[in-house]
Order: sequence, then structure tokens, then C-alpha cells
Amino acid sequence: MKDLSTTYLGLKLKNPLVASASPLLKKVEQARLMEEAGIAAVVMYSLFEEQITHESLELHHHLSRAADLSPEGLSYLPDSGTYSLLPDQYVENIRKLKRAVQIPVIGSLNGVSNGGWVRYARAIQDAGADALELNLYYVTTNPKLAAQDVEDAQVDLVADVRAGITIPLAVKLSPFYTALPHFAHRLVDAGANGLVLFNRFYQPDFDIEELLVAHTLDLSSSAELRLPLRWIAILQSEVDADFALTSGVHTHEDVLKAMMAGAKVAMMTSELLQNGVGRIAEVLKEMETWMEEHEYESVTQMQGSMSQKSVAQPGAFERANYMKVLNSFHDLP
Repeated sequence: MKDLSTTYLGLKLKNPLVASASPLLKKVEQARLMEEAGIAAVVMYSLFEEQITHESLELHHHLSRAADLSPEGLSYLPDSGTYSLLPDQYVENIRKLKRAVQIPVIGSLNGVSNGGWVRYARAIQDAGADALELNLYYVTTNPKLAAQDVEDAQVDLVADVRAGITIPLAVKLSPFYTALPHFAHRLVDAGANGLVLFNRFYQPDFDIEELLVAHTLDLSSSAELRLPLRWIAILQSEVDADFALTSGVHTHEDVLKAMMAGAKVAMMTSELLQNGVGRIAEVLKEMETWMEEHEYESVTQMQGSMSQKSVAQPGAFERANYMKVLNSFHDLP
């Protein structure tokens, strides 16, 4: 039997397959079914800043108070006041989940500001979470706000959360940074133990008949694996952090590619939403079969084996790939 075990954020996991934050984790029974199917850990659905602060206000009020933020990343968290019971319910759900399963449970905060926000990081820790994932989702639309200011604020948030908790801390990022390696170093210096690449944004669409902004949910495909795969392969030997690959993990090949790039875990959601949690056992079995056929004894043996520092042509991860792909069309009429 092949050794599928890995270590992520200091947590010893039986395999590298982790259920990422999704509505599935709102039901304890779903978490139990995932555990039975073989999932190594679960990330709780996210607690959003706007759920804590201005849940009862209309969207136009958000926009008038913070025009530079997206609807998903609006508002701030004051240090005092009367809030919805939702944050307390979230913390209680972590307690219930920890009592129900034996696998690690990772809390998830989706926010951009500090201050009182750190209080909920501590509450999640106190509820028994094994680690915390901080999802930095910020869409800058204010032309007077410089990129450096945005990054400084996010680094400060990570540092504040790190100072407030003792459990491992992962930071989930978007790919939209001018100098991602430099920013990744800053986050690790601020206290991040791991980096999760990448946050998958749900872009608004237009309903041209009703003249409305439409909000639709499109699940991922394996094609979306390539962006996080590339960046983990580049960063794996340059940044002292554990990497989690998320977005586009659907098959055993996707998980194996993530490991070869240098990830410690591969996070899956869309596949489970589409085809059920039974896919977990199938993917793990297919991984073992592939490893047997290709004479791999363990997952750790392959981790980082195709990172930029390990391959014969490291330029393939940079502009060389762009040029080769374009040139591959030279025979077309």
C-alpha cells in the first residue's frame, strides 16, 4: 500500500486531499461522510466581514461608505457594538464539527481589515480549530489607492491575526499581484505558515434584457489548475511556507500534478458539489493505482519534483511557455 500521507501547516494528514471552504461544511453530516470517504481535513465555510458588521444594511449603503471595495469584501469591523448572532453561530458550528470528526478542521475568515476582526480569529481558535485560513479578497476600484497601500494593509492584517492566535495560519490569495513572489515573502515574514493559491473569484454578469447585474455560480474545471500549478512550481523553493493548491482539482491527475509542483495539499470543492463526496474515495484509489504503476512509494517522494528548480527547463514556467504556445499555431491556415 502506497504512503499518501503529507504534512500541512504542521498537521499530519493521511493524504493530501482537503475539502476547501464551501456550503457543504455547513452540515455536520456532510463532514462525516467526507471523513468516511477519506478526506484528510476540511476547511470551514467562510465567515465574511460583511456578515459580521452590516448584515442588515442594503447594498447601496455599503457602496456609499466604501466605494473602493467589492460587494464580497465590503465594510470594516468596529471594536464594539451589537452584532448579528451569525459570528457566534459560526464559532459554535466549529465546536460541533470538531466533536463530530477526527480529522483536522480549519477555520476560514474572509476579510480585509484588522482591529476587532482579530477577536474572531481568537474565537475560532478557542472553539478548537486546528488552523485558520485567512482569505484576502479585496477589489480595489479607487484610483487614488496605490497598490503598495493595499499590500501594506493586507500584510498588517496578517501580522495582527498572527499576533492574536497560536494555531497555524494560512493565507488564501488571488493571483492579481504585480510581484507575487515579493508579496508572498512579506506575508510569510508577517507570520503566515502557509499560502493557498488561488482564490477563485465569481465575476458578475449582465442581464441585458432586465438591465441588471446578474450573480451566477460557475463551478471550476481542471483547466483552471494551470494558474496555481505554475505559481506553486515557481514559489515552492523560494518561499518558506506550505502551499495548498485550490481551483481546478477534480481528478487524481490534478492532485498528483499539485504534489509535483510542490503543494502539500490539494483542495477540492467543485468536484464534490457536482458529483458527490463519494468522489473522494475514487480519487484516492486512482492515486494509489497511478503510484503503483509508476513506482512511487509515497506522496512526499513526488512533492516538488516538477517545481521550477527541479525541471530541466525552468524557463518553461516563464515567458518561454508563452512563446512556445503561440508558435505552436504556425501550421494553421
